[in-house]
Amino acid sequence: MKTNQFGILIVLALGLLVVCCDEENNKNNPPSSLAGELTGHSSCKNKRKSASLDSATPDSLSCIDYSFDEVSKKLSLRHMNAGFNCCPESLYCEIDLHQDTIIIQEFEEDGLCDCNCLYDLDFEITGVDADQYLVRFIEPYAGDQEEIIFGIDLEKDREGSFCVIRKQYPWGLDSLNP
Repeated sequence: MKTNQFGILIVLALGLLVVCCDEENNKNNPPSSLAGELTGHSSCKNKRKSASLDSATPDSLSCIDYSFDEVSKKLSLRHMNAGFNCCPESLYCEIDLHQDTIIIQEFEEDGLCDCNCLYDLDFEITGVDADQYLVRFIEPYAGDQEEIIFGIDLEKDREGSFCVIRKQYPWGLDSLNP
């Protein structure tokens, strides 16, 4: 009988320890209230005769412009020259916060053509605090080219930009055909 009571006490003590540890972890890593979505995108830029005339961003660059509104806690981003299929059924994204990293993963549904082209994508992320973050884009067609990953300090800089050079198809077509 005493063995059963001792066993029950040990189980209860371990259970209490687990609950206390979980509460402490939740205090140090509160759940994110960050939410984001793709709010719009351009049409395929490569189908126009000279996409470079329509944009200040050369097609050999993939760039992110961002702006932050502290009052509404909204971070707006524009990904210029994102590579996708020429005729996707739809474009969409998943946006997550992992510790101090905002991860934006871009997707297309049903690429219906045998070609790729460049698009400008607009994102809005709400629930963002004025803090320091690492922003990382995961792109379906970037392959082994330089990843878009950069730091932002929203306490100091409410807007900014970051670019990487891209030379593999569908990027860099204007530089190949002057």
